[in-house]
Amino acid sequence: MSQKPDPQIPRRRFRFFRSVSALVLREMTTTYGRSPGGYLWAVVEPAAGIALLSFIFLLVVRVPAIGDNFPLFFATGLMPFLLFLQLSNLVGMAINYSRVFMAYPAVTFMDVILARFILNGLTILLVTVIVITGIIVVFDLTVILNGQAIMNAICMTFTLAMGVGVLNCYLFTAFPVWQRAWGILMRPMFILAGILFTPEFVPDRYLSYYMANPLPHITSEMRRGFYVTYDAVHVNSLYVYSVALVCGAFGMLLLLRNHKDLAEL
Repeated sequence: MSQKPDPQIPRRRFRFFRSVSALVLREMTTTYGRSPGGYLWAVVEPAAGIALLSFIFLLVVRVPAIGDNFPLFFATGLMPFLLFLQLSNLVGMAINYSRVFMAYPAVTFMDVILARFILNGLTILLVTVIVITGIIVVFDLTVILNGQAIMNAICMTFTLAMGVGVLNCYLFTAFPVWQRAWGILMRPMFILAGILFTPEFVPDRYLSYYMANPLPHITSEMRRGFYVTYDAVHVNSLYVYSVALVCGAFGMLLLLRNHKDLAEL
């Protein structure tokens, strides 16, 4: 006697994709759909910020560390930093933001993390492309791109943001005070991430301590992709990926053991 196929199997098979898709749509509506302009502000805000800060720093630092166009130098450092900072913070807030949906058996903590990571990662990456391309077009710059270096910088940024974000997802939820502490710790990173200078300007006796921060590796690698004369000899991609893996693995272990308790906080 033949056994009838279980109609629930396809549902279970695609439940993950349906959950993530639904959460992505909800994220789009709540994050970008409530304000006039929606996605337009996601582009205008960083572009206006770069324009203003470029003008201010141009009055103080007339010649950038590389090249002769300060907005391009500034943007190639700032945009990877913003990508890491915003994405790691948004992933860190995933459980707090979607706790009500985790009451449903079909929604797991990985669903809410991946939904925020996918939507906001692609959004901020698109903004990065638009802003840097706009600078090149407006100033009529001749740029020889190193696609491998640019892709490596983007991959490092995404990987580090995900690893740190997963760890912060546990810490932000279990210890709310850590969110405030993390915000304070990230403020000096605007300078320490290498946005306004390159590691070559750091004195040798402090260079090893400075490069223990994974962010200068990312900004230097990004600039290597836009400046053909910049070698970025201090970049260690393996170190960045290792930091991301350790943070992500530790955060995932904590979430696997405590996600049910965190959802009920």
